[in-house]
Amino acid sequence: MAPATSGTQTALEATASLYAKVKDVIPPAEWTLFADDIVAIQRLKKERKALILAHNYQTPEIFHGVADITGDSLALAREAERAQADVIVMAGVRFMAETAKILNPTRTVLMPDLRAGCSLADSITAEDVRTLRAQHPGVPIVAYVNTSAEVKAEVDICCTSGNAQKIVESLGVPSVIMVPDKYLARNVAAQTSVTVIPWEGACEVHERFTPDDVATWRESYPGLSVLAHPECPPEVVALADYAGSTAQMSAWIAAHRPARTLLLTECSMSANLAADYPDVAFVRPCALCPHMKRITLKGIRKALETLTHPVTVPDAIAARARHAIERMLAVA
Repeated sequence: MAPATSGTQTALEATASLYAKVKDVIPPAEWTLFADDIVAIQRLKKERKALILAHNYQTPEIFHGVADITGDSLALAREAERAQADVIVMAGVRFMAETAKILNPTRTVLMPDLRAGCSLADSITAEDVRTLRAQHPGVPIVAYVNTSAEVKAEVDICCTSGNAQKIVESLGVPSVIMVPDKYLARNVAAQTSVTVIPWEGACEVHERFTPDDVATWRESYPGLSVLAHPECPPEVVALADYAGSTAQMSAWIAAHRPARTLLLTECSMSANLAADYPDVAFVRPCALCPHMKRITLKGIRKALETLTHPVTVPDAIAARARHAIERMLAVA
């Protein structure tokens, strides 16, 4: 490896304490490439009075290096609502930035890369929701937060993977429609007496996991603790030791500190938790979200330098979508 330039060496020294936390998940050569951008981003945050929100699926140099608030998609938006900032940078995907803007309408919300979409959110449109209403008159529609603002504006209430069952049961009805994730809907249906009518969408990361995968990992790692996200197929969730949202999985790890664990979710989450809990050995299947990985340090730096790309949600759509989100918050 070539010796660092004087500027990079200064950046390495300035970020040494940050690197100490992630040294087991980021090689030194990679950190050398990150340090300049991290220092620049920290400076730009002060200049812009900006806040960086990073989802659990972001890579460690973002999650631990520059993020001010970390967590699942809803937690990010709620924390941003409470914080004092002129600019919010979403290190996540498009629907997360929209949700942040809906809950923080007077602030500038930036999306570092407009290509960071979501296969699950893209699986349903507002027109699809209106068709469902016509097909099932009087049946409430519950939308996972992993949906566009336009879809949220058409539904009765939102939910997260962690509160979906509570939201469904709070409606006090015999049946509900859940969009867009078919596996989340089926996993909720298995936990409640409410009839759940699913939409046939799925996350391209979580639907990859199979029961055979779980069996192979358990055979290879005796005593392995397996945690599954509810976006996984029900037959996979049934084989897990625990199933929950990314926030709930993080809390489980913190509480139980298993000797070795496997998270059936996007693989950067394991790297981020490994930095937090070095006493836990993480088995890391490489299940990458290509959309999350469009967000990079250089993209975040450029977003702060040029204030690109601002996220907008039309007022009429934002008002209706906010109602569905706030109705969920009142319950959950």
